[in-house]
Amino acid sequence: MPEGHAARAESEIGAPGGECDVLVIGGGPAGSTIAAVLAERGRDVVVLEKAQHPRFHIGESLLPANLPLFERLGLAEEVHRIGLFKPGAEFVSDRYRKSNLFLFATASHLIASHSYQVRRASFDQLLFENCRRRRARAFENTRVTEVAFPEGERPAVTARRGDGATSNWRPRFVVDATGRDTLLASQLGLKRVNKRNNTAAIFGHFSGVPRRPGAAEGVITIHLVEDGWFWMIPLPDGLMSVGLVGNPGLFKNRKGGIEALFWAQVKASPSVAERMAAAVPAAPLATTGNYSYAARRTSGERFLMIGDAFAFIDPIFSSGVMIAMTSGVLGAEAVDAFLADERRGRRALRRLERQVRRATAQLSWIIYRINDPVLRYLLMHPSNRFRMRDGLLSVLAGEIFGSSLPTRLRVLAFRGIYYTLKALGRVAPQAAGSAV
Repeated sequence: MPEGHAARAESEIGAPGGECDVLVIGGGPAGSTIAAVLAERGRDVVVLEKAQHPRFHIGESLLPANLPLFERLGLAEEVHRIGLFKPGAEFVSDRYRKSNLFLFATASHLIASHSYQVRRASFDQLLFENCRRRRARAFENTRVTEVAFPEGERPAVTARRGDGATSNWRPRFVVDATGRDTLLASQLGLKRVNKRNNTAAIFGHFSGVPRRPGAAEGVITIHLVEDGWFWMIPLPDGLMSVGLVGNPGLFKNRKGGIEALFWAQVKASPSVAERMAAAVPAAPLATTGNYSYAARRTSGERFLMIGDAFAFIDPIFSSGVMIAMTSGVLGAEAVDAFLADERRGRRALRRLERQVRRATAQLSWIIYRINDPVLRYLLMHPSNRFRMRDGLLSVLAGEIFGSSLPTRLRVLAFRGIYYTLKALGRVAPQAAGSAV
């Protein structure tokens, strides 16, 4: 047994603290992924998760780009077992009175032709247990309360268990995977709110919401409505995850509470109202705000921030889990390099930052413009001239890390048409026909 693992049995019972190679704060998709890969490489990894799995989380729609990651972690069959087959994504517009279904299988260049919708409680627990199987020392109900980086010494991490007992850890390296808690970005003054996309959301699970017929049963539907959009994600147990995302003005000018605002916006959209006519909430609605932010940098002296702990962008393209897991795999390579050779590791960490920023920039370009009439026109009237539709499908599939030259050219063609229509100052008039 490797030298860092000798006290495993005692530590898993009492979590007294001690030394380790890497301490990962947070046991969600990012933290569980980087912990699994590092432990697999023989590193002594400790994971401290503040909650107890299974726990509720949104972000239930996975992307085809996730599938190679499941293979890498040895979880492909288990995800298939707990997931609902997702063949693509649908956009619905009341303005144009139509819907467009983007099926992944229609684009032969994609890395996979499908993905899955999952209950995040089950999915996150699966990832967490997997890092344990790979011999990471993972503790739940353990909240990190303080992280210090004394010069010339190992980082010092203090944590408090659910029973109030504290533990002190001295890792060689710290990974912040705390999600939207953004522990280190907040502590070190690195967090910057993105005012270009400062949205908020109301969401919940519902029964009684019909799914699309036939092979399209598992698609995620994005309803483009006035000043925002709704997601509808079918879940494996017959429920539908439904969320409203809007600008701050929508929430600021509301009359009544959150529930009243949500149902008023449902009624204001013919396509959403039709699907929600018999909807019954499974639990009270929840809210979250100030969606988009990013840290000034991804890493520093002996620490790395990955997933939502580094940056979060509007979830319209369901990219959160994919970015978290991909940065977890790539981050494991960088951290492993750092532990072997600090100079080489710093280069690897800088390279990782460039990769993550380029990937999120591809999504952000579209997300910043999701309420723009020109972009909505293009989404509802997709053309494959210059392979533009294929480029959009690549983005919808999550192929944003290390995308090929042909894919980048397809995306550039899509942008070029957008800027051309924008310069002309007009889009096609509202389409005739019945509401979806």
